[in-house]
Amino acid sequence: MDKIDRKILQVLQANARASLQEIGQAVGLSHTPCWSRIKKMEESGVIEGYTVRINAAALDLADTVLVQVTLDSHSDNTLEKFGETLAKIPEVIEAYLVSGDYDYLLRIAVSGTQDYERLLRERLYKIKGIRHSKSSFVLRTLKKADLPLFPA
Repeated sequence: MDKIDRKILQVLQANARASLQEIGQAVGLSHTPCWSRIKKMEESGVIEGYTVRINAAALDLADTVLVQVTLDSHSDNTLEKFGETLAKIPEVIEAYLVSGDYDYLLRIAVSGTQDYERLLRERLYKIKGIRHSKSSFVLRTLKKADLPLFPA
């Protein structure tokens, strides 16, 4: 990847619906070489897909909860089953296996404290193998950014 590829990515991160003409103008390329570079980045997996940003509050999911989870066991089977279970819970929008004092960090979208309590009772507390969990409601998001695209 060179500087032009990174500029193309920067344009697409800002607006995935940008036309080839707009992208080409921003990076100094004509239509065909711009399209070829984008296709190459798609085929190589640099560009994984195109998406839309949705306002969580508009869907009544304005609250974010960060949950630290510790499991009883760290066997491959336990980790696999835990991951499969999390994948079936739509409110869990991100899940990370982490190092440190706990095993997982979950990011959960809910409409409020009552919705989170429901999720705990109906879904999270029913997952076998959880030894401990600690929840924190996000009060304010200070930064939410795209991946940094440093010069090549």
